[in-house]
Order: sequence, then structure tokens, then C-alpha cells
Amino acid sequence: MSSEQPISILIIDDHPLFRKGLADLIGMDPGLNLVGEASSGEEGLALAKVLRPELILLDLNMKGLGGLDTLKALKQTDLEGYVVMLTVSNSESDVTAALRLGADGYLLKDMEPEQVLEQIQVAASGRLAITDSLTELLARALRDDAKPKSPNEAGLTRRELQILGLIAEGMSNKQIARELDIAEGTIKVHVKNLLKKLNLRTRLEAAVWCTRNGPGG
Repeated sequence: MSSEQPISILIIDDHPLFRKGLADLIGMDPGLNLVGEASSGEEGLALAKVLRPELILLDLNMKGLGGLDTLKALKQTDLEGYVVMLTVSNSESDVTAALRLGADGYLLKDMEPEQVLEQIQVAASGRLAITDSLTELLARALRDDAKPKSPNEAGLTRRELQILGLIAEGMSNKQIARELDIAEGTIKVHVKNLLKKLNLRTRLEAAVWCTRNGPGG
């Protein structure tokens, strides 16, 4: 993404006061551009299809279409923007459910404003945004899941191992494609294959697991 072009952001949250505070926070960073706000999942889904933002900040607990159902619906569209949950819930079941549905990050609303802005910038750059306090929770959830295979057991190719390491560094598919000088579509295929081999569902799981276990298992 060009540094001159601000990152377009859509907020989906049913609390007007929180939306206002978040909008003010985003407005403090010239590299970010709030293009829309939605007070419900239904409205957010409709706006996302029209505005096609690069980053969506999504609340979990909303009346009507809840955050998880909204996330699922967003991921079933052809939208390429990142979707990051921004919520009060640090429940292990909520966190893991969001990741299972393909969330690109999970942030808590009780973070300091500076931390929220920092993590928005992280997410907007295509890296994985996770509140620090949730990292151990995610690792525990993975341990309780069917144990992922090690890269060696899974038979990852040299290229897949290379990509796994870059995912763990927080790189997006676009960044990895640029780093390795191959097509982004090819990276997507490699990521899909390595997740399947490792018995993991999302790149966020792969990043957390790889960070704790190392790319060599």
C-alpha cells in the first residue's frame, strides 16, 4: 500500500460513545482514514460491500446480527480487507471462535488509547494484531485443541517453511509476496496448503503456534 494513501477503516459497533471515541482516535493519525461507521452488523455488512475498506474494526456483542455472525458473513464475501475484533470480551471461547472464523486480529476495548491506535496501525499494515494479554490464552487454546503436527512431521516444503516463518513475523500475504518476489495468489495457495498440513485453521493460529514452537517444530 502506498504510504501517501491513508488506510481506509470502517467501524462496526452499536455503542455511539465508543464509536465517537474511536473515530476521534483514528482522526489523530494522518495515515488512517475513517470512511464509515455502522451501528449494527447488518448495516456494517452493507457498508463494507459499498465502501470496501482496507480494515474493519468489529464489535463482538451487538444486538441483531452479532459480531461473530457478521464476521462470518464478511469472510464469505469477496472483500479483501482485514477484519479485527475490538471488544470487551476476553473469554477464551469468544477469542477462539473469532479466530476459527478467520478474524485477522483480536483487541480488547480496555487497552490504553495509545495501544489501541498502535494496534490499529499494526492491523492496517497487514500484520496480526493481538492484545498482549491474550497471547497466552491463545497458546493454551491451541494446546487444548488437536495437537498440530510439527513442520517436519507435516512434511512442509522448503518454501512452505519459509512462508510459515514470515507469517510468524506478522507479514501479510502481500508483504510475503513482495519479500519472496512471487505472486500473491501463489502465496495464498502455499498458506492454504501449510495450514492443512499443520492441522491449523487460520494464519493467526499459525503465527501464535509458530512463535511458541519455532518454524522447525
